[in-house]
Amino acid sequence: MEYGLLGEKLGHSFSPQLHRALAGYDYRLLPTPREEVEELFRRRDFRGLNVTIPYKQTVIPLCDEIDPRASAIGAVNTVVNRGGRLTGYNTDIDGLIYLAKRAGVDMAGKKVVILGSGGTSRTAQAAARELGAVEIVVVSRRGEDNYETLPRHADAGVLINTTPVGMYPGCGEAPVKISLFPRLTGVLDVVYNPLRTALLMEAEERGIPASCGLPMLAAQAWRAAELFTGEDIP
Repeated sequence: MEYGLLGEKLGHSFSPQLHRALAGYDYRLLPTPREEVEELFRRRDFRGLNVTIPYKQTVIPLCDEIDPRASAIGAVNTVVNRGGRLTGYNTDIDGLIYLAKRAGVDMAGKKVVILGSGGTSRTAQAAARELGAVEIVVVSRRGEDNYETLPRHADAGVLINTTPVGMYPGCGEAPVKISLFPRLTGVLDVVYNPLRTALLMEAEERGIPASCGLPMLAAQAWRAAELFTGEDIP
């Protein structure tokens, strides 16, 4: 095996098609029980892996080196084997930064409100910091910043949804109303099925630059392919 996607249970995924299209190498799905992950890393009979839920934290101590960005996020989604030495990266942040730039969503000097506090939220927080946000607010169901206290953040310039609200089959649902944030200049929703969630459609109606998460999904695979091959891929 050259490259693969590691996860506990893997169903439909764009990754194999994306990676074969990007670089043409052998790329396989690797549904692996938790108790077999350590053995897979001990054998090291792969050139690279993508890692999905629930193993993005599990693989960290199994790598020899962790890229600083992945370390800051606390999650690894790409592992590269260079001469038997495993290095862990996080390309989700590359994907989210690409998503923002492609959509024309500028975070520099702005207050960014991030819905959700899970792994993707940590990626969004890191991306917002890299893109120059002056304030980052993480909204969860519990804690000081929750959905009941959202009006205190009405001055937000960018809204990022990292929750699954609005994802198929829950089409038509939205985590918040865009009208709560009259100063928004950008909305990003990591959900990509459907491509136009209720949150995005409200943003579009108000003329606010917005995008679903499909460009992020593609861009994180592109960056992983570059790390696997060591080549620049357009």
